[in-house]
Amino acid sequence: MNFLRGVMGGQSAGPQHTEAETIQKLCDRVASSTLLDDRRNAVRALKSLSKKYRLEVGIQAMEHLIHVLQTDRSDSEIIAYALDTLYNIISNDEEEEVEENSTRQSEDLGSQFTEIFIKQPENVTLLLSLLEEFDFHVRWPGVRLLTSLLKQLGPPVQQIILVSPMGVSKLMDLLADSREIIRNDGVLLLQALTRSNGAIQKIVAFENAFERLLDIITEEGNSDGGIVVEDCLILLQNLLKNNNSNQNFFKEGSYIQRMKAWFEVGDENPGWSAQKVTNLHLMLQLVRVLVSPTNPPGATSSCQKAMFQCGLLQQLCTILMATGIPADILTETINTVSEVIRGCQVNQDYFASVNAPSNPPRPAIVVLLMSMVNERQPFVLRCAVLYCFQCFLYKNEKGQGEIVATLLPSTIDATGNSVSAGQLLCGGLFSTDSLSNWCAAVALAHALQGNATQKEQLLRVQLATSIGNPPVSLLQQCTNILSQGSKIQTRVGLLMLLCTWLSNCPIAVTHFLHNSANVPFLTGQIAENLGEEEQLVQGLCALLLGISIYFNDNSLENYTKEKLKQLIEKRIGKENYIEKLGFISKHELYSRASQKPQPNFPSPEYMIFDHEFTKLVKELEGVITKAIYKSSEEDKKEEEVKKTLEQHDNIVTHYKNMIREQDLQLEELKQQVSTLKCQNEQLQTAVTQQASQIQQHKDQYNLLKVQLGKDNHHQGSHSDGAQVNGIQPEEISRLREEIEELRSHQVLLQSQLAEKDTVIENLRSSQVSGMSEQALATCSPRDAEQVAELKQAKSVPVEGESELVTAAKTTDVEGRLSALLQETKELKNEIKALSEERTAIQKQLDSSNSTIAILQTEKDKLYLEVTDSKKEQDDLLVLLADQDQKILSLKSKLKDLGHPVEEEDESGDQEDDDDELDDGDRDQDI
Repeated sequence: MNFLRGVMGGQSAGPQHTEAETIQKLCDRVASSTLLDDRRNAVRALKSLSKKYRLEVGIQAMEHLIHVLQTDRSDSEIIAYALDTLYNIISNDEEEEVEENSTRQSEDLGSQFTEIFIKQPENVTLLLSLLEEFDFHVRWPGVRLLTSLLKQLGPPVQQIILVSPMGVSKLMDLLADSREIIRNDGVLLLQALTRSNGAIQKIVAFENAFERLLDIITEEGNSDGGIVVEDCLILLQNLLKNNNSNQNFFKEGSYIQRMKAWFEVGDENPGWSAQKVTNLHLMLQLVRVLVSPTNPPGATSSCQKAMFQCGLLQQLCTILMATGIPADILTETINTVSEVIRGCQVNQDYFASVNAPSNPPRPAIVVLLMSMVNERQPFVLRCAVLYCFQCFLYKNEKGQGEIVATLLPSTIDATGNSVSAGQLLCGGLFSTDSLSNWCAAVALAHALQGNATQKEQLLRVQLATSIGNPPVSLLQQCTNILSQGSKIQTRVGLLMLLCTWLSNCPIAVTHFLHNSANVPFLTGQIAENLGEEEQLVQGLCALLLGISIYFNDNSLENYTKEKLKQLIEKRIGKENYIEKLGFISKHELYSRASQKPQPNFPSPEYMIFDHEFTKLVKELEGVITKAIYKSSEEDKKEEEVKKTLEQHDNIVTHYKNMIREQDLQLEELKQQVSTLKCQNEQLQTAVTQQASQIQQHKDQYNLLKVQLGKDNHHQGSHSDGAQVNGIQPEEISRLREEIEELRSHQVLLQSQLAEKDTVIENLRSSQVSGMSEQALATCSPRDAEQVAELKQAKSVPVEGESELVTAAKTTDVEGRLSALLQETKELKNEIKALSEERTAIQKQLDSSNSTIAILQTEKDKLYLEVTDSKKEQDDLLVLLADQDQKILSLKSKLKDLGHPVEEEDESGDQEDDDDELDDGDRDQDI
């Protein structure tokens, strides 16, 4: 303690060099004292001096402080003092330094001390190990020190942490700390750690960072939370921005669904704090990160669909139409909705169905367009609405058609009770505000972008300019305003609209050239020598004239391609024309507009170019230049080549379609062959079973016939009245029962045959003909013989019987005979049907076998080709082996002759030989 009193006394009384001596004495005490209390007191004194005498303490004490961190880890108090001292040395957070020069010197000092500290990477690794300590007095200063190091020299510190074992995982544990100050400072540490380092961003994301950060945001109250929510949102942006892997992980982890709760704000909010505005602004920016146009299209599309499915887009549209929303939040919400719907048909359709809560309800698109063409609205809001409208029409032919349809005569509301999107655009196009002119022209151009149908439809639009005068077309009115010499911004907007309208639309070009005043106006504008402000208009006029040449179908005799080129050569000169055309892409605002789709301008005078129009200029500038220099013969040749190419493309497309159809047919035939095989096997089994049953019926029939013959043969010796025609009554009953069973079995067989016929009908191509004459000839003699035998038995008289008994016997025998003949006929029909069925199935089987044989032949050919290829490979391997052997022998000869041989080859060969020997030894051991 006496030592400390001397030190402090020296601080207050002595001159500047006395402080340096005091610091030196303290450093000596830290380095040489054996008692822990003395070292601790010395470090605490250095801490108290480190803020005021930062340079002196940093130079003399840093090495000793690092040594304390290495050797005195068991004492948390001295470790805490050492960490705080190092933080004061390295950090630039000194309130006293308010002057610019002193602040710059402080920053330089901090980066220099940081460079000294991380010169030994073990120091950073040591700091990471200290963060594993749960003691608050160790962990919290460690977090602050590491954060300061990352702020001073981020990339090298990030690299050290990245290669450190489990380095990032140790820092992720800070988010799970129950002490809020450590958790919150841990978020700041991870902010600095993940800045501009994709590898660390991926590791942090896969360490469950999204889950933890979203939990913290929820715990803090979402958008109503404090500064901690802001820090978490900034960290989330670091992890997701320009990192496709993390964006995909965020979407696949269903974290987009959890974002919906952020935007549950409504009209009941009486006031918005500055922190809430900041939080919601960051939340909207985070949504835009996931659906940014600069992301891969597939990733953006999947995120857009997820946002619609979970209701996030609906929530954003609710904010869009709510009242009491701050202007900057409303503007950012419009930009966010724009990118959520851009190029996504489902989202665009939903947005088209959104209505504003007005009476009567109006579509959200109409309400937004009202703001765009209203010059009293803020500039940034009007830019946001234009971007939203552009995104709604991007790759949306349905939406483009709906917008253009609101301008057509058949769809205009005659009562005037409601205003449409098309009417708002026309009103903005011809208003006195040049910014409204430009925005309306660009919006209308996006309704025509890449849509030839709507370009032709827009030619039908007629405008009533004044009472008593006939209506004029929209195209004519645009050219009329253009020729009246309005503001540059208005003329640029109209020229961009006309260029977009006429490109790839020969009919629109014809309508434009049909007005005899248009071409002289364009040539006059291009030929004049005007100031720099007018050069852009000259370039756009040159582009419009070039489009009128390139997409000209030569339907107007006075304005064919050749005559327009001759006019340029006479009035302007080809070189001068090309120079004027180049004014567009050389303009300083052209490159700025070409970078991003969003119209983001600092002030209205910078709104000159549209992003999609810059693409059109880039596409057409070269082809128009070539078209101007081409002769008429070259044009004809080019048209012939185009026709030939189109014919060739048509032929190629035709054959592609034919091959595609043949592939489909081949697949269907293969499936049919497989199905027919299975059906054939089933039907063969059924035929075998039916043949067996028929044979059983034949045997039963023959048995009955034999029994009847025997009974008739013995009729003369039996006169018992209990017998009927030589057959016992019990035998008659049994025969009747058997006949009934046969009949019922026959009905069952007929139902089965009906089912088989249904299957066979699907396989056969034509109906089966009736029984052939040959079959009748074959069956008739045998049946005739059986019938004759039964008739003979019937005609044999029996002595001693009355005529009545004889008549009864005759009737009974005739009945039996009739029944047997009927059954015989049915059996013959059944045999005939089964025979025809078998024949048809055999034909199908032969066809299937033929197809299988063809496929087997192709397979054998392919197998032979594969065998030949393998054989050629083996031959090449043998040749290579021979070459290697020759090279080795030549090397040995060269070595014997004293010529130098490369050692690397020998060592490599030797190593290969050693590896082979080792493998051989291992094989022997095994």
